[in-house]
Amino acid sequence: MDYEQARFNMVEQQIRPWEVLDTAVLDLLFKVKREDYVPAQYRSLAFVDMEIPLGHGEAMWAPKIEARALQALNPGKHERVLEVGTGSGYLTALLAHRASLVVTVEVHEDLRQEAEKKFRAHGLTNIQTRHGDAAAEWNEDGLFDLIVLTGSTPLPPERHLRRLNPGGRLFALVGEAPAMSARLSTCVAPGVFRHVDLFETCVKALVNAPQPERFVF
Repeated sequence: MDYEQARFNMVEQQIRPWEVLDTAVLDLLFKVKREDYVPAQYRSLAFVDMEIPLGHGEAMWAPKIEARALQALNPGKHERVLEVGTGSGYLTALLAHRASLVVTVEVHEDLRQEAEKKFRAHGLTNIQTRHGDAAAEWNEDGLFDLIVLTGSTPLPPERHLRRLNPGGRLFALVGEAPAMSARLSTCVAPGVFRHVDLFETCVKALVNAPQPERFVF
């Protein structure tokens, strides 16, 4: 398989048509090898427009969603990132190339360990992995400039918003099937947030994500 041609096709046929035009993002998609973060048995599918299974019912996002999230968050070299759900580690690696530090929390210990091996193999020293359940909130590691939830959340992530520094951004997929909104929330002042819905999609909810109250008749 010609990985470089497949990567080029992914960018030109999937990423650009989905309004990802930031050259820094596009360049990074060529630099960080997505196939290195895909489970070995699915390596040939690394550039296909689909979710890729990781085990435990989890999956990598489709490439275009990863790219849109990175473009929306626009990490700066001085910024600290909290990632809720490490998964394959690919989005983590993309964030780490742009930010000062990425703290990534994974509820499945085997996924955390596998991702950590990949980070070490690629010399990514500004990533700190954690084993834990950060779906509702994460009380450790202080405040953050960027937060990304890699699974959907039926309710707006109010507790995570409170972990943002002024000027910080949070990317989350909010809502329930069949349609969820990819939402970028910006902390414009302490306790004050601006929300922009970017696109609609549908992905699996975070394990133990807070649920709305259900009426029982």
